[in-house]
Amino acid sequence: MKMKIKAIAVNTFKESARNKMFYLLVFFGILFALSSKLISFLTLGDAIKVLKDTGLAAINFFCVLIAIFTGINLVYKEIEKKTVFNILSKPVSRDQFIIGKFLGLALTMLTALAAMAGIFFLFVALSGGGFDLKIILYFFMLFLELLVIVAISLLFSSFTTPILSFIFTVSLYLIGHIMWTFNEFKLILRVPFWKYFTQALYYLLPNLDKFNIKNEVVMNTALNPWTIFFSVLYALAYILALLAVTILIFRKRDFQ
Repeated sequence: MKMKIKAIAVNTFKESARNKMFYLLVFFGILFALSSKLISFLTLGDAIKVLKDTGLAAINFFCVLIAIFTGINLVYKEIEKKTVFNILSKPVSRDQFIIGKFLGLALTMLTALAAMAGIFFLFVALSGGGFDLKIILYFFMLFLELLVIVAISLLFSSFTTPILSFIFTVSLYLIGHIMWTFNEFKLILRVPFWKYFTQALYYLLPNLDKFNIKNEVVMNTALNPWTIFFSVLYALAYILALLAVTILIFRKRDFQ
């Protein structure tokens, strides 16, 4: 079982690595991260802080794009090109197929993030900035967020077209970063039904802001280890739930 999942994961990683869009986004991610040096020259204040702020923001943006574009296409392409028939005709279950796809995408994201992070660290060091362990933690939290996004895009990719998958995934990504507004709405709503509905959405939709520690890293403020710990648990639970739903949907799909 493990070997089958590993084979699908490796094949998925190779397929993603052959995608020109993947290299294009990694290139622009690195380019924009490095261009933050120019921005730091043009702004007042601590140049290293500006460099970190703009560089990390650029890496975040392009990694999210990679997660979305790779996730929404892979399963759909397998179905569209009929290659899914060949895979599932072998002793490979649909559960193993989805898990393997997710792990392959996770490896793709880890590779892209590691490439951008490595060059970013080098550039910060050459600019006179010291090594900051908090930035490692930032990239770890970003990786967790990317895994959640990959799981979301994989879910939509299992039953709809890439265009709709893109719309749904981007919508959830944007909502996931303004989840605090749901609590604000809950305070001003008077009808009990809408209060409970808003609260249900707050717990059901992905709260991606839990993984955002950029301000703490850039401003060098203290991080609560318990907040980090519960954010990790939240990511794992949410990813497992998304994969479970994806597997259930994929089991019921008729590929005849």
